[in-house]
Amino acid sequence: MTVRARRTRIALVAATAAALSMALAAPALAAPAHAPASTTARHQRQQATYDAMRAAVRDGVPGVTAAARDGRITWRAAVGTGDLRTGAPRSAADKYRVGSITKTFVATVLLQLEAERRLSLDDSVERWLPGLVRGNGHDGSRITVRQLLNHTSGIYDYTSDEDFGRTYFLRDGFLKHRYDTQTPAGLVAVAMRHRPDFAPGTDWGYSNTNYVLAGLVVEKVTGRPYGAEVRDRIIEPLRLTATSVPGTRVTLPAPSSRAYGKLAEKPTGPTYDVTELNPSLAHAAGEMISDSADLGRFYRALLGGRLLPPEQLKEMKTTVKADEFPGARYGLGLVDRELSCGVHVWGHGGGIHGSISEAVTTADGRHSLAFNFNGDWAGDSQAVIEAEFCGGS
Repeated sequence: MTVRARRTRIALVAATAAALSMALAAPALAAPAHAPASTTARHQRQQATYDAMRAAVRDGVPGVTAAARDGRITWRAAVGTGDLRTGAPRSAADKYRVGSITKTFVATVLLQLEAERRLSLDDSVERWLPGLVRGNGHDGSRITVRQLLNHTSGIYDYTSDEDFGRTYFLRDGFLKHRYDTQTPAGLVAVAMRHRPDFAPGTDWGYSNTNYVLAGLVVEKVTGRPYGAEVRDRIIEPLRLTATSVPGTRVTLPAPSSRAYGKLAEKPTGPTYDVTELNPSLAHAAGEMISDSADLGRFYRALLGGRLLPPEQLKEMKTTVKADEFPGARYGLGLVDRELSCGVHVWGHGGGIHGSISEAVTTADGRHSLAFNFNGDWAGDSQAVIEAEFCGGS
């Protein structure tokens, strides 16, 4: 589930695509590694995925980069344009902003802390963040950490605030404020100006505020920034060399492509380079940077039981109905999605200015896919996932 699918303002993605005149870059489909002769169906899926990526570019996405692994077979591909000014193609090695995929990293850290008996998922938010979730009907003493992680808290999503949206997601505001630094407490305060969406535990509603708070809980429990815990517990042990928690760094590390957005409510009008921005406006809800290979490695390790004990992984995979996402259920920072061919994939999606990303894997961690669109107004990410897991069947 991407932030785009949530229709949050972070990605500013409209439902219809705008035409973008460009030529497809030369194919960058990598040859499979260690491919035995019996992999015809896998090759068909690879071709189907590549065709879906090309379709996204025809639909208006500047470029797409992806990586997949099925057993011992790995491949990377990139199509389209990485820089509209120079015409440089996208690279299969591109790093990019992953948006709400950050949420799975944060949830994993909290579940590790639970396994270490340093907190309980049934602790109240008030216990760890006294006085922060209060006002206009919000009451942190009635909300648990678990409810933050599975979006059943009812806490208002700060990205839905109209003033915040005009300031950081629409053209005039973004161009003036793209380098502003936000504090997590300030983001929560925006949410507290509104009534809750529902009473805790009575419904489901995606809210980025939940994960800003989750990041703050990590910091309160450990005494360290949440990004340091993500680095020491996940990034370094898995050797995710392309993955980082940027904090207030406004640039993308090389290699990377440019990111583009319309900075408008509709997918028409000029296209803007939105690559540089201060990601503190997303904090633990969506600030991280990675690449497709790293994301695949992370989700394979997570679903394969390398990051969490069985009890905590079971908790993470305990899902609730998510009405906004047909065919999907939401766990603790992890989404279970049933595809048209009956295959279930687990993962998360994310959107932030100029960037739409998806990372999913089968329940056994054997087959994974991660990819990124460097435009936030067009393209069918679900079609790419369907192609990879169902295209050869």
